[in-house]
Parts: sequence; structure tokens; C-alpha cells
Amino acid sequence: MQCCSLSLLSVSHALLSFSLSFFPLLSLLPLFSLISPPPLLFHLFPLSEQQAMLLEQQRIHQLRNYQASMEAAGLSITFPGHRPLSRAQSSPASASSFPISVPSPEPPTKPRFTTGLVYDSLMQKHQCMCGNTHTHPEHAGRIQSIWSRLQETGLRGQCECIRGRKATLEELQTVHSEAHVLLYGTNPLRQKLDCSVTPMLVRLPCGGVGVDSDTIWNEVHSSTAVRLAVGSVVELVFKVATGELKNGFAVVRPPGHHAEQSTPMGFCYFNSVAIAARLLQQRLNVRKILIVDWDVHHGNGTQQAFYDDPNVLYLSLHRYDDGNFFPGSGAPDEVGSGPGVGFNVNMAFTGGLEPPMGDAEYLAAFRSVVMPIANEFAPDVVLVSSGFDAVEGHPPPLGGYTLTSKCFGYLTRQLMALAEGRVVLALEGGHDLMAICDASEACVSALLGNQVREGRREKGKGGQESGRLGLSVLEAQRGDSEEAETVSAMASLSVANKQR
Repeated sequence: MQCCSLSLLSVSHALLSFSLSFFPLLSLLPLFSLISPPPLLFHLFPLSEQQAMLLEQQRIHQLRNYQASMEAAGLSITFPGHRPLSRAQSSPASASSFPISVPSPEPPTKPRFTTGLVYDSLMQKHQCMCGNTHTHPEHAGRIQSIWSRLQETGLRGQCECIRGRKATLEELQTVHSEAHVLLYGTNPLRQKLDCSVTPMLVRLPCGGVGVDSDTIWNEVHSSTAVRLAVGSVVELVFKVATGELKNGFAVVRPPGHHAEQSTPMGFCYFNSVAIAARLLQQRLNVRKILIVDWDVHHGNGTQQAFYDDPNVLYLSLHRYDDGNFFPGSGAPDEVGSGPGVGFNVNMAFTGGLEPPMGDAEYLAAFRSVVMPIANEFAPDVVLVSSGFDAVEGHPPPLGGYTLTSKCFGYLTRQLMALAEGRVVLALEGGHDLMAICDASEACVSALLGNQVREGRREKGKGGQESGRLGLSVLEAQRGDSEEAETVSAMASLSVANKQR
């Protein structure tokens, strides 16, 4: 009886296949008989599993022939996937053993012209081999917390998230020496350099290794993480510079602005912002680039990279204390060399923490120094070494200042008036998780054009910080007009004199 049923079905399907090959217009008829053989035959003649499988294969072959005949007739038809007759839905073969058709891939959607974000969880693997994150201020929780905050506030959904990548060795060498790139950009190190260089890695008190007591190194993961940080910044900067994105914020680690040509220090190995700026010059012929560094520590590596370059204006606001605060560089008289004289500007705050600098001082510095010089320079692109260790919450050795996170949102908004809004912020320092999350939220809100709200820490103080920021703005606006005009004129002359 089973053999008879199989023969009848084979004959019926053969006749149907023969008819379809000569009459393509049958495609207008219901396709139920093609998709499922007549159920009555199964009722009358039950099949074994092997026979059912054979019939299933034969049916699929006929469907494919039918589809080919339709395409030859100029008609397009596809069949949705369905469950094979003798397999449960949970079977591994139910979705892959008998594919009906592969849906054509959707064309890639054009990115929205909005704020871009870049982040890669692989950068979290740059961790000390001691395994104790509490002893190291620069740890994976920094970027993980920021990324989570942007997600829970809905800001991430308003942005275009792009894919990062590893910077190439050639890209790294636009700022760093070949030996430095081979030492810290490849893995394992000892395959690239002779043993005379390896003692640069020292044993740390925690049991791990690093180049100094702060700057840890992980033999397995660090080279990938540091190159990802650079490549991610470069990708975002190029998308903004070419008009694909409006502006951007790079959630990356480790930071980079302390890394010099051949020296890692201060948690930094490769100078992401400096490399991005150099590549803009080389690949896109960008004429004028402004780098603003508002990390509480001076960006000695960035200053070194462009000290004699008149096409890159470096402006840094930092705690200096007469050279007694890390890294000790960034004096006001460090103004550049050769053709770069006047294009390196250090606003070096001195006086320790009595009182500590706050919103009023930074807003006044922006109004009187940063923005007048920046407007005179008229940059094509603005890059920001965006460290948040000046935000309140950092102990004196790591910052000690009392800026609010909301202040950084206002500073970001002012920079957006430059370069037709082509502004990219790249995370540098900042180690208090609440502070850096609040500041990142404020800056991304500003980049999106949203209202800048006070941070969670400021809300927890019952609005005192918000009132203080409002007072700071008023104080800055009510500053002595003669003094403000004098400072602005002096600041502008540092660029204007050179341009003559």
C-alpha cells in the first residue's frame, strides 16, 4: 500500500511538473498543491519516514524547477520557508536541511546625519594581569559605564553607532616612532624587538607589569585594545570630516594625549587625537585643525606632535601649579617653535586647590581666550581631547577641581559654532564613574542639540550645583569688560601676529 501511494504521488507530481514547464501562466493559479501535496493521499496511504523524506526532496526539486521556469518567463517568485513534514520545529535540521530560497540581502541603509558614537567592548580587555581593578584608576569599567549610561538615557538610540577598527601600523607611525609602534602595537613584543628593549616593562607592586606604576600592560590584550582606540577615533573623525556624520563622541580607552613619539606614560600608549589630526592632513588635505584639550592634565604628547605646525592649533586648559602637577609640562610660555609659534596655547591654572577651579573659571577662559583665538584661526575640523577629570569627584592627585558635568555640555555647545559644527570628542581621562558618565551624557546631549541637563550627582545635591553653575555663568558675563577685552585682544594677537 505504501509503495502504491508513493507511485501515485510521483506520477501526480511528474504530471504537474510537465504541465508547468509548458504552461507558465499556471503561476496565476493557487500554489497550494505545490507547497503541500494533497492531504487526502496521506490520509489514505500513510508513508514511512524514509518515503516522506524522499517525497520532500522531490517536492523541493520541483519547486526549484518551477521557480526557474517562472524566471525564464520573466516572472519572479519566491517561496517562504516552512517546516519539513517529518521534523519537529526544534530540530536542528528544521531550518537548514531543506532551504527553499535565500532572501536577497537588504541594501545597506545610509547612516543618519546625526551625532556618531563609536565603542568596542574589546577595549575592556586592556586590564592589569593582577586582576584587581580597584588598584588601577584607568580600568574597563570607565567605558562600560559610559556606554550603559548613553543606552539607558536613550541618547544612544538618537545617535548613529559606527563600527570601530584597529589602526594600522602605518597610521600609528604618523605620530610615533617605528620602534615604539612595534613595541606596543604588535604581540607578542619579543618577536619584534631584541631583548635590550624589553626591560622597559617593569613589575608593578600589584603583581602585574607596566611601563610605570600607573600605565599597565597586558601581554595578550593591550596591543589590540590600544590600536582599537586609535582606529575607532580615526573612523569617527573621518566620517565627520567628510560630512557623513554631523559630529561625534568616541567612547574609547586607553587614553592617548600623554603618549609622546617614543614614550608611553600616564595610561597612554598611542595618541589617538594626534594621529587622527595627522591623517586628516595627509589623506583629506584638511588645512586647519583645532585641538582643544580640557583634560585636567596637560596633553604633553599632543603638544609635542604639533609644536612647530602652524596648521594645527593646540589649546589646553589644565591644572599646572607651577609645574608641580602631572605631567609638569604646559607652561604659558610654551607657545610653539619655528613656524608653529603662536599656535600652541596653554591656559595653565596655578594656585593649587585654594580655591579649586570651577565652572566660573572655565567659562571665563572659554569666553576670553579659547573662543576668540579659535574664531580667529577658523578651523575646518575641531577635535577635543575630552578628559573629564576636572569634574568634581576626583581626588586631588587625579584632579581636585570642582566643575559640574553640565559645564562641559556648555563648553561643547560653544565649540559647535566652529568649523560648521564638525566637532569630535574623544574620551581621555576621568576616573570617577559618576562624574564621567554625567559629563559624557551632557556632552552627547549638546552634540545632539538637546537641552543640557544637570548630572545625577548634581541632582543628588538638591539643585545646589545647578544654582552654582547659573551663578558662574552670570559671573563670567558680568566680568570687567575692560579686562575681558584686553585678554581677548592679547589672545587673538597670538595668532594674528603670526599670520601677518
